[in-house]
Amino acid sequence: MVKDKKLYDLLGVAPDASENELKKAYRKMALKFHPDKPTGDTEKFKEISEAYDILSNPDKRQIYDSYGLEAARHGGPMPEPDAQGGAGGAGGMPGGFPGGFSSGGTPFSFSSGGPGGARSFHFSSSGGPGGNPFHAFSSNDAFNIFSQFAQSEDLGSDDDDIFNAPRGGGGMPFGFGGFSGGSQRGRQQFQSAGVPGAGGHPKREKSSVTVKLPLTLENLYTGITKKMKIHRRNAQGQSEEKILSITVKPGWKAGTKITYANEGDYIPTDGTYQDMVFVVEEKPHPRFKRVNNDLEMEIRLSFKEAMTGFSRIVETLDGKKIKVENKSPIQPGHVIKYPGAGMPISKSSAGEKGNLLITIKVDFPTKLTDAQRKAIEDNF
Repeated sequence: MVKDKKLYDLLGVAPDASENELKKAYRKMALKFHPDKPTGDTEKFKEISEAYDILSNPDKRQIYDSYGLEAARHGGPMPEPDAQGGAGGAGGMPGGFPGGFSSGGTPFSFSSGGPGGARSFHFSSSGGPGGNPFHAFSSNDAFNIFSQFAQSEDLGSDDDDIFNAPRGGGGMPFGFGGFSGGSQRGRQQFQSAGVPGAGGHPKREKSSVTVKLPLTLENLYTGITKKMKIHRRNAQGQSEEKILSITVKPGWKAGTKITYANEGDYIPTDGTYQDMVFVVEEKPHPRFKRVNNDLEMEIRLSFKEAMTGFSRIVETLDGKKIKVENKSPIQPGHVIKYPGAGMPISKSSAGEKGNLLITIKVDFPTKLTDAQRKAIEDNF
């Protein structure tokens, strides 16, 4: 029986989750709450990263299951204050740990429990990131864990600028020089919120300029390389023109961001250039509506067709012809589903696609002749 389920709940797994289940859960949650995602949440990203850091380490997980979160953070159970208000332990060490304690990263042991019920643990005092068992989990730790996980698990591409931003900074992971994981903007979001990042000092978020990137549904289905002409003001205060090539991957959604570092205007007060962020916009389509990875469309039938049957040829978004027919009466609102005829799924390496969903609409007559009314009355 675990003492505290908070970390398991953060990742959405059971207390008996396997290593593979923890990895899958962290991958899903990290990609959802990464600060560069439209659904990003800086504090949530930090919390789930700490949860994975503890639960993926067998020693830390054992301590957490037995004694709770604070014990896992500190490398062992937290002692109760003594009668004089101090925190001395069996050996009188500061912090109340029985026996000795070394901060140099060497292993040590301790026992807990009363006579006959002692329980021993042996672990390293290196504790959390940075080699200190009392190290407070920081935004920098969260990004480093994400970076290491991404490299070891081969996350692949994603429909946001976490993975698609141009590389720079000497080839550091994910291409944001000076940091080994996550984007510059993501770290700055932590720092602007007052959370120490690399170096331990809050920094102002880097300035960026957002540019809309309108694309047709066909562009998003097949993928396309768009050339965008931009104008920016350089360090000499002059306007200069540049053409950027943006590679749009099949299946990207509205809201996907593509960041080009240092391609915006020069900022004299900072001595830096703005980042330029292109945001995908989906143009309306005359026949299809996109819902996540599915495509929806309507077929309108006459009352006669709805009652006696119909046949239609429908052209899909990629130009293929589908025969849609029905020989029996069909209800208004009925949905006909064609698996694999929707939008490409950008995260799928197997070329999977969503569904084509065709909704039946019926045009009922506004008036009936006497003969028509009698025919309906006689047959229904």
